[in-house]
Amino acid sequence: MLHEILLALLGYTGDLIIDEREQRTSLGILSPDAPVSDERTFKLAPDLSFIQPSDRDVIERIVTLGFYYRELDRFATKSRNLSWVRSGNICPLSRTEEIARRKNENQSVYRRAIANAIVEILSVYKSAVLHVEQKLLAESVPILATITQGLNKFFVILPPLYELILEIEREDIRGGQLLNLLHKRCHCGVPELQACLQRLLWHGHQVMYNQLASWMIYGILQDPYGEFFIRRQEDRDAEHGSSYSDTLGKLERLSVDNSSLTDWHLGFHISLNMLPEYVHMRVAESILFAGKAVRVLRNPCPGFQSQDSVYNQLVPRQSQRMQGYTSQFSNQKDALLDPELIGKELLPQSEADKIEAMLRDLKESSEFHKRSFECAMDSIRAIAASHLWQLVVVRADLNGHLKALKDYFLLAKGDFFQCLLEESRQLMRLPPRQSTAEADLMVPFQLAAVKTISDEDKYFSRVSLRMPSIGVTVKSSQVDLPKSKAYTERISGSGLSTTPSEISLDGWDGITLEYSIDWPLQLFFTQEVLSKYRQVFQYLLRLKRTQMELEKSWASAMHQDHTNFAKHRNERIKGLASQQRRQHFRPMWRVREHMAFLIRNLQFYIQVDVIESQWNVLQTRIRDSHDFTELVNFHQEYLSALISQSFLDIGSVSRILDSIMKLCLQFCWSIENHETPNMAELDHITEEFNKKSNSLYTILRSSRLAGSQRAPFLRRFLLRLNFNSFFEATAKGVVLNVVRPRPSLSALHE
Repeated sequence: MLHEILLALLGYTGDLIIDEREQRTSLGILSPDAPVSDERTFKLAPDLSFIQPSDRDVIERIVTLGFYYRELDRFATKSRNLSWVRSGNICPLSRTEEIARRKNENQSVYRRAIANAIVEILSVYKSAVLHVEQKLLAESVPILATITQGLNKFFVILPPLYELILEIEREDIRGGQLLNLLHKRCHCGVPELQACLQRLLWHGHQVMYNQLASWMIYGILQDPYGEFFIRRQEDRDAEHGSSYSDTLGKLERLSVDNSSLTDWHLGFHISLNMLPEYVHMRVAESILFAGKAVRVLRNPCPGFQSQDSVYNQLVPRQSQRMQGYTSQFSNQKDALLDPELIGKELLPQSEADKIEAMLRDLKESSEFHKRSFECAMDSIRAIAASHLWQLVVVRADLNGHLKALKDYFLLAKGDFFQCLLEESRQLMRLPPRQSTAEADLMVPFQLAAVKTISDEDKYFSRVSLRMPSIGVTVKSSQVDLPKSKAYTERISGSGLSTTPSEISLDGWDGITLEYSIDWPLQLFFTQEVLSKYRQVFQYLLRLKRTQMELEKSWASAMHQDHTNFAKHRNERIKGLASQQRRQHFRPMWRVREHMAFLIRNLQFYIQVDVIESQWNVLQTRIRDSHDFTELVNFHQEYLSALISQSFLDIGSVSRILDSIMKLCLQFCWSIENHETPNMAELDHITEEFNKKSNSLYTILRSSRLAGSQRAPFLRRFLLRLNFNSFFEATAKGVVLNVVRPRPSLSALHE
């Protein structure tokens, strides 16, 4: 009887100790793949009449340990089944099919690790059963109490473990979810059970540390069953039902042809389902960043050329000198351009060893310490960020490209854009044609480059001028301007079509720049960043164009006036007519001066108070930082400050500024193209300009803007604008509905 009990304790039932679950099956044999039973089925045979009821209760309580052992052992065997990997006598095709089939059966590396820990615990249990058997054999009169006393501690260990595997199988818990479950179960008041659960968690963490090592040392995501909290983007798209074409569209918008850049922007994400609750989101983001950075550093673009001084010494810039030294430096150049050698240089082996040592220390620790884990992840992230900073800032000459973007997208090279606008002034008087607009602009663009760009400017070749196609939607603020009568007459007189196939006059506002960026700067200058630069560029170019037109209209009118005066100075009557003509045009020049005053001050505010001050702040931060992530954040703050302090993110202010610039252009074209301007039209333009400028001043001087930190230099702009209280007085007249408008042209004329 006692031997039957000992065998049952190891999961083997017989005639005295039966398994009710096996009795219910047709063959009396339990399948290895059968799920874990949710009820205890080891019982004493009901036909045993010689056992007392008290002994029956004790025996049935003891044999439940055998049931727990059998279910735990079956779970461990099923989770650790690697026969489909080790089989050597099957053909490769069958092996592939078996691997695919097993993957579809929700295999789990983490369950396999937990199963190894369960096997360790069961081996201790089997040793205890063996020790009990030896004691029973040594006793002259074996008693049941010997078994109870020898296995008593397992009554607090095996039942919770059984409930654990039951929950794992029932809920299909895997990966980070399994770690989370074990971490919660470890908080219990039974020392023996806590030690067992911590051992299970330790085995689970071994898998996580191996995945972390693969990801953070080599940049490889080793996750065959989708259990790691770092996942590929296509897995996320599949979960959320995104189509393959959507993913392709995202990749096309990146405009990159390098896999490391694709991985950086769209390749990986954090799976919240598999992220253990005790791993903070900030730490998970550090892990994600470190792995992506290592992938970039270990997989450089084949065409990447170092920008450091050594490379510049080996490969001189001048092509004439290079021809003489080609043979001398060919071996060194080939070595520098070898992607494998560059990858090793970008992430030295000593740094990889340092990362490995930190992960090894975590792995060898008997307990999981959250603070130590977070410190190690932050240190690894700092190493990766430092080397990525070295790659982007030093070797790829980030500051030079930032300066080039400032020169061309933020109009710091004012002479170039002044020349470009002058060369294209007559062209921009006419609406752009849909087929040749970009080609038409290339002529003045190249002329301006020849006149103002030196041969030493190595960044200008990356800049190209673009015009949006007809199919591109233009902002409503760019097409709502009603065409003046003078403009309509000028277009009809020139014989040009104004059908929908031609872009409206403000189609020239769509002029933009593109900047060619090589690896690895696409990590820093994303398409989102470049689109912000283009947004600011279009705004600044419209502003400069308006300012130039106001100046040109004054110069043209004064030239005509001086010509007429010289022509008729000896003819008294005609000279008198010339003076009357001057008096007639004087009100227009006052309005033009008001327009020019506002545009000049706005331009000075944006170029000096906003762009230059923010540029100096950015340069200081770049000098003080050696972290790539910090650098990206600083640059984002720089762009956000440019947009917010230029009021591009305030719809009401942006629309008013657009309207003011369009009114200024209308005014200039109206007075330049007619001997006798249409006074009614000019009076309407003047009235609209007064309303818009007063509204602009009223909004900008409000406490919400002038008193906020979003525009620290706005008060200077308002002070320059309202130095004689003129704007304030007229604005109050509009706000209080007091009839105190600026003099219109007709009133001044009278």
